[in-house]
Amino acid sequence: MKLTNVKLSGLWAGIILAFCSFYSYAGESHIAQALKHAEAASKADTGKAVAEHAEQAKKHATTADEHLDAGVKSLDSAIEHGNMGHADVAKKSAEEAVKHLKEAQ
Repeated sequence: MKLTNVKLSGLWAGIILAFCSFYSYAGESHIAQALKHAEAASKADTGKAVAEHAEQAKKHATTADEHLDAGVKSLDSAIEHGNMGHADVAKKSAEEAVKHLKEAQ
């Protein structure tokens, strides 16, 4: 019976580690993921592998770019509203910029 419990414990530990590593990877920035895939593409041995990594790099770079663009727009709004004396709206726009810039990072 103990052997079964040990195997079951090992299985659960493996499942937990798999989820933790997934969330660790998912938490990585789009820029970092784009760079990793671009580096992997530059070192790949086959054309197919180069293309697959380059496609993943492009997806992450595009997402980062979209967040940067949204962050700049939010900053423009914060500047505009701040100069007009609309502190609450300016602050909200600045908070949105922070969110987008963190996502792009």
